Amino acid sequence: MSGVLLADRYVSPMTEGDLDEVAAIEKLGYEFPWSRGNFADSLRNGYFGICLRHVTGALIGYCVLMPVVDEMHLLNLCVTPASQGAGAGLTLLREAVRITRAEKLDGLLLEVRPSNHRAIRLYEHFGFSSIGRRKNYYPARHRSREDAIVMRYSFAGEGADGVL
Repeated sequence: MSGVLLADRYVSPMTEGDLDEVAAIEKLGYEFPWSRGNFADSLRNGYFGICLRHVTGALIGYCVLMPVVDEMHLLNLCVTPASQGAGAGLTLLREAVRITRAEKLDGLLLEVRPSNHRAIRLYEHFGFSSIGRRKNYYPARHRSREDAIVMRYSFAGEGADGVL
């Protein structure tokens, strides 16, 4: 995966040099963010990190993918608040699918908070289906926990050309 230009933005592999920016956006996007160390560990362990940048070089969003047996696990996806609703999430998901196919895996799996309505709409619009729930998966306010909805995107339902 090299820098691929898409109109006014491009995707490129996440590197150690991106992590300060990634961690800063993560803090804006989540109440319980990953640490810079979580991202560094992911890259060190061979996971796929994807950055989405505006042609000016500004980081718009990113995602982290982990191959697991026969499918890819989307561990983290975040888009800057200013760029939400403009197709950045869809761009990252398309790149995640491209990488998953290149790795010859069967589909993508993810967890999402039930309270994250915007993300759920994005995933459903893209073609993910809810396949289950993980109880008390996420940390929440007041030392409580929030379930996770488990969603999957399978290549089995696509046409022969594999076009989204």
